Amino acid sequence: MDSNGIHRAKLWQIGGFALNNTATNLYLFFMNFISYYLVGFVGVGVVLASTIIMNMRIWDGITDPFIGYIVDKTDSKFGKNRPFMLIGNVILAVFSFLIVHVTHLAPEKSRLSVFIILYMIYIIGYTFQCVVTKSAQTCLTNDPKQRPMFTIFDGIYNTILFAAIPVLVFQNLIPKYGKFTEEFFHEFWLITAVVSGIFTVIAIFAISGKDRTEFFGLGKPTKIRLRDYWEVLSKNRAIQMLIVSASTDKLALTTQTNAVVVIMVYSIVCKNTAAGGQVAAYTAIPTALMLFFGVGYIARYLGQRKAMLFGTIGGLVTCILSIAAFYVFDPTTLKFPGEGFTGWNTFTIVFLVLFLLMKGFTGVSGNIVIPMTADCADYEVYRSGKYVPGLMGTLFSFVDKLISSLGATIVGLCCASIGFKDVLPNVDTPMSPAIKAVAMFCMYGLLIIGLVCNLVAMKFYPLTKEKMESIQNEIAEIKKRSENAGV
Repeated sequence: MDSNGIHRAKLWQIGGFALNNTATNLYLFFMNFISYYLVGFVGVGVVLASTIIMNMRIWDGITDPFIGYIVDKTDSKFGKNRPFMLIGNVILAVFSFLIVHVTHLAPEKSRLSVFIILYMIYIIGYTFQCVVTKSAQTCLTNDPKQRPMFTIFDGIYNTILFAAIPVLVFQNLIPKYGKFTEEFFHEFWLITAVVSGIFTVIAIFAISGKDRTEFFGLGKPTKIRLRDYWEVLSKNRAIQMLIVSASTDKLALTTQTNAVVVIMVYSIVCKNTAAGGQVAAYTAIPTALMLFFGVGYIARYLGQRKAMLFGTIGGLVTCILSIAAFYVFDPTTLKFPGEGFTGWNTFTIVFLVLFLLMKGFTGVSGNIVIPMTADCADYEVYRSGKYVPGLMGTLFSFVDKLISSLGATIVGLCCASIGFKDVLPNVDTPMSPAIKAVAMFCMYGLLIIGLVCNLVAMKFYPLTKEKMESIQNEIAEIKKRSENAGV
């Protein structure tokens, strides 16, 4: 730690710890297909399945503040964060296995109850591990120039993940099993659990050197009370605006990656199921390069708020142009090199360029949120003297999940509104104008709304680059005064 109170992490520590978020995102992708399991194996209707998933997300949000409170109260010989990473990942692996391997074996009348109970416990594990991604940011590094580096690693990992999972599912598992069978869910679970477990072990090792009391806020234990939650949420303007910005984005991005939406866009509107994986593969590297620029330059040298605005404005423009492309050109001409490819055509090129730009811009605005949460936690230390990264991260997650929980419900209601009340659209569903309209709304429309909310929120977000430098200097002075006073 420098004399001015700045402490930094080694590059490999930042890169290794970023895998903690990737480990939980693997399960998020896996659970994107749970609606098909509910409809096909548990035997519930489309709207009910969507409602159940929404309620589980609400439960996820409700558990956040309590688990964040426990994290803030924890300071063991194994650190504040590492125990929750390990326990969380074990719970995720065990209960996701039980959900897709045991639920349908229960008596028909009790299947739904079994599913809900297993899912509720699964979510507790998910929250355990997720809260650490945000809470450990403050002890990892407090250097305003280094903190955005987490976003670069996290963005690259997520870009690879967004490219690999569609390829795995739409070009491997679905062709292999034909539909969403028991074997499909078993193989998907096995890959998810093994890779997520490996990533978690790496992340635990990476954070071990920084998960110590001297890197926690003012370098001393902080007394936390439950009523502090309300004080933080009501008085910390930075976290208020970040919640507005990120939660609306999360709702849109959760909906955009929903398996039903992906199938409607590529299988039904474009009549090319394989494109769901091919598009991600073609855009992965260019998207990562955009993230390098957006975070590596803008966030590090101009501040994280400006990086958020850069991603937001770019995302708005490309989403609007993408919708126009689907109506100006023929989306059924979407083709990539491989079987049936006859050459590059106008729609494929336009779609690919716009998709790449959209993912690049929204990747910046979406991924920069995690280190911005750490800024909000430091702002709280500066504002009230309380080091509450768990509280800060879970306050953020609580509202974020309540709003994003509507994603599956929105998709289900949209599908039900055009006649899909008992079954979901699948690869064999014929195209119609109504399906195309719903696909465009879920793919781009909600994201446009979320990005507009970003612009409004960032207008009132107080933590500029200059403000954060001032905050870190003030925290360092508080530490020095405490040390000199023998506190």
